[in-house]
Amino acid sequence: MKRRQFLTLGTVAMAAPALPSVTTTAYAAPPSDVVPSRAQITALVRRVADQWIATHADSGDNGWARATFFSGLMAAYRLTGEKRYLDYTRSWAEKHRYGIREGVQTRHADNHNAIQAYLDLYDVEPSADKLTGATETLRRMVASSKIDDWWWDDALHMAMPPFARIGRLRNDPAYWSKLYQLYNDTKRRRGLWVPSSGLWYRDDRFLPGKIVSPNGKPVLWSRGNGWVAAGHVKTLKALPAGQANVAEYRSTLTQLVGALRPIQRGDGFWNVNLGDPDHLPGPETSGTAFFCYATAYAVKAGLVPSATFRPVAAKAWNGMVATAVHPDGFLGYVQKVGDRPESSQPVNYQSTADFGVGAFLLAGAELATLTS
Repeated sequence: MKRRQFLTLGTVAMAAPALPSVTTTAYAAPPSDVVPSRAQITALVRRVADQWIATHADSGDNGWARATFFSGLMAAYRLTGEKRYLDYTRSWAEKHRYGIREGVQTRHADNHNAIQAYLDLYDVEPSADKLTGATETLRRMVASSKIDDWWWDDALHMAMPPFARIGRLRNDPAYWSKLYQLYNDTKRRRGLWVPSSGLWYRDDRFLPGKIVSPNGKPVLWSRGNGWVAAGHVKTLKALPAGQANVAEYRSTLTQLVGALRPIQRGDGFWNVNLGDPDHLPGPETSGTAFFCYATAYAVKAGLVPSATFRPVAAKAWNGMVATAVHPDGFLGYVQKVGDRPESSQPVNYQSTADFGVGAFLLAGAELATLTS
């Protein structure tokens, strides 16, 4: 898979310093820190979703990128009740026969991402055949003693929620136990989580002493952290409040959301490298959308103070609407497929991708919950 191939980069092997103290840039007209009305949010969600559907008659494959779009589209369906969104998602899933990319024997988290949309469809129209492949591919992993499959932080978004949701649907805690074993291996044994800040390295190539930015600072990829944040949100939404690992998931998400606030840009976005504001500076939508989604959830769930963090989510949303959303609903400033800040550069007004649109739809649907 192109996205998972290691990209060549001139790097310096040196000890990465602690996270810098990042100051935001002053803007003459910063975005509003007030959450728009539900009607305003819904209108933008519709505009962006409708533009994508109108320009993509072919619903696409069932890989991780398109599956992320459909996760967002189903969130848009729940927000709007728009049957076309449900129909488009159903048609996509039926085209792939609710199947798992590379077959049920796969252990790769990317291939499990489609299960999220299949489960969303199941919730609306329950039918056992929708989850035959999903249940079997995860059952195989639960039955195995192997726990080192999630070697990159994106995997937490792709596969944590399916384990959480299938476990709840089947009332089988074994799925939750396996979920935590895989998660803990990524977080602690591989060391991708930075306890001092709450941010995450994309994978072990970026650990201290390895790849750093051209300025000698840590590389903490925005979208990688966005995947982590969204994975925690979706997992917490699925798990029973009393499940043994919920407290840790909540704490980890709270720390991550807290780390994002002081490094938010004046225009509402976050830079592609959270560890170095001078490394390819500029607006980027996919990471920002996931951070908006996670922050709005954290406020709604009471994980963070509303007075402090509600404006963070509002600025992110209003900044994306003002800067990245074209009049026709095309979503720009999305960093395309990659694994680090340098990937798919330059990021500009014309840059878009299905997973970025999905993240925006998730953000809008979650932000709307703060208006009710």
